[in-house]
Amino acid sequence: MTEILPGIHHVPASNGTFVYLLKDGGASWTLVDSGLPGSEAPVQQYLRGLKVEPTSVKRILLTHLHKDHTGGLKHLTELTHARTFAHWIEAAYIAGDPPYDGPGMPAADHVTVDEVLKDGDTLDAGGGLTVFHTPGHTPGHTAYYQTERKVLFCGDLFFGDGSKLILTTPEYTQHLPTARISARRVGQLAVDAVLPFHGGPFATGGGKLIRELLHGR
Repeated sequence: MTEILPGIHHVPASNGTFVYLLKDGGASWTLVDSGLPGSEAPVQQYLRGLKVEPTSVKRILLTHLHKDHTGGLKHLTELTHARTFAHWIEAAYIAGDPPYDGPGMPAADHVTVDEVLKDGDTLDAGGGLTVFHTPGHTPGHTAYYQTERKVLFCGDLFFGDGSKLILTTPEYTQHLPTARISARRVGQLAVDAVLPFHGGPFATGGGKLIRELLHGR
């Protein structure tokens, strides 16, 4: 079991991918991203270890459309009956309308997202999250920020690289200059924990890591 912060778990999914599991108020839980296809089995096993029923997961928040983030979505929603959330741009691509033609692989299973989000929306999940549209890696890439605890779920805006952060990898990114602008924007937030999808997580000192990245140190 990997509880990186109270109520925030770093959960092994499928084929080396991870998802984040967040404790909500009451008895409900939230997932951030859904891993590759096949992720429903290890996620269910992790929940069993916590003695949490899969139907206690009420929301699945998506950072972006790529297969390693949405590939497990169809079967995880069947397992949990959770409602799904994504930025309105990503929601269209996740549904396959229109087909995504940018870098990186979309999930093969098209899923209609239940609730579409926009920049500045707030969610009653994980202690309260604010939606930040952080385009660049994909058009509707989204980060989720927990203000009170200063936690940033950054998706693929940042990657962990040992003890530091790097900006999203160019070969899988639609427009790197836009990603840099998004990085500058979240760099203005008060951040303690930075929780990327690849590398990390960084439970403390996240704001310093973002500033070092932005200033080239």
